Amino acid sequence: MSFCLVVAAMRLIAVIAAVLLSAFLHSQTVPETPASTQSGPDFTDARRLMQQGKYDQAIGQLQELSAKDPGLKGLPHELGTAYYKKGDYIKAIDSFKAAVEQDPHDNEAVQLLGLSYYLSGRLAEAIPLLEKVQTWYPRANVDASYILGLCYIRTKDYPRARTAFAKMFDVPPDSAASYLFTARMLLRQEFDPVAEEYAQKAIALDPKLPLAHFLLGEFYLFKSRVPESIAEFQKELAINPGDAAAYYKLADAYSRIQKFDDAERLLQRSIWLDATSTGPYILMGKVLEKKGEPELAVRSLRHALAMDPNNPITHHLLGQAYRDLGNTEEAERELKTAQQLGANDDANP
Repeated sequence: MSFCLVVAAMRLIAVIAAVLLSAFLHSQTVPETPASTQSGPDFTDARRLMQQGKYDQAIGQLQELSAKDPGLKGLPHELGTAYYKKGDYIKAIDSFKAAVEQDPHDNEAVQLLGLSYYLSGRLAEAIPLLEKVQTWYPRANVDASYILGLCYIRTKDYPRARTAFAKMFDVPPDSAASYLFTARMLLRQEFDPVAEEYAQKAIALDPKLPLAHFLLGEFYLFKSRVPESIAEFQKELAINPGDAAAYYKLADAYSRIQKFDDAERLLQRSIWLDATSTGPYILMGKVLEKKGEPELAVRSLRHALAMDPNNPITHHLLGQAYRDLGNTEEAERELKTAQQLGANDDANP
C-alpha cells in the first residue's frame, strides 16, 4: 500500500472510533437520580418528543414551562438533556450547571455536564467532573475511562491517560500492557512522538509482549521509515509467528522497496492464516501487477471485490491490470467505477 493509503486507513479508523464514541455518548444511561425520578408528569410530552428525535419541539415545550414557572424542579435537567441529545453542547452546559445548582445530588447532570464540556472541546473543565463520576461508580464502564483518557491525552497528561486506559483493560497502570494500550491511543490521536516513546517503553518492560513490535512497525511504516518497520515486524513474527496481520504488514513494507518476491511470499502466508481480510488480496494484486503477472493480479483482485465490491482502490488496481492485459473495455469500466466510488467517499466523509 502507498503512504496515502495508510493515511486513509488511519483516518477511517479514527472515523469509526468517533462514530462508536458518539453512539455511546448519546445512548448512555446512568443510575436514576432524584432529578429524573421526581420531575413529575409535566415533562411527559417533552420526553416523548425527545424519544422521537424532535428535539426542537421538546425544547420549545420546556421553555414554555420555564416561562410559566422558572423554578420548576427538574426543569434545567430536562432542558439540558434535550440540548445534549440535539448536539447543542454549549446550551446543554448552561442547563446542566443550573440543574446541579438546583440539586447538588443530581449525579446524572454532573456526568452529562462533564461530557458536554468534553464534546465542546473544554477538556480542562470536563476532567474533574468525569473523575468525580468515576469515584461514584468504581466499576464504571470502559467507555467512561476511554473518554477520560482522551481528555488526559489532549491536555498532555500522559501518566493519567495511561492510568485511565489501564483501568479500561483491567491491567496494572505501570505494566508493559498499559504502555502498549496508551501508545495505541496516542497514535490514533496523532501524538506520534509520545506514542513511539510509550511503545518502546512497553518493549523495554516486556520484550516479548505481543503486538508491541507490531505497533512500532505500523508507526515506522506510516512514517515511511521502511527499514525500521521491517525490523519491527520481523521481531513481532519471531514472538508471534501465527499473526496474519504481521505477515501482511511486513509484505507491505517489502513492496515499498520493490522486493516483490518477498512480499508475495509473505502475503500468501497471511492469506493462508486468515482468508477473511481483503487487504492481503488487494496488496497481492498490486504486487503481481508490478511483477508483470496481470492475469494472476486480476484473479486476486476479483477475489477482493467479491468480499468488498465497493472498495475504489480495488477497482482502480483491477482497471490497471486489465489495461496491462490489453482489455481496454474492462479497464475503462473498472477505472470509472473507482472514480465514482472515490467521489462518493469524498462526498460522505
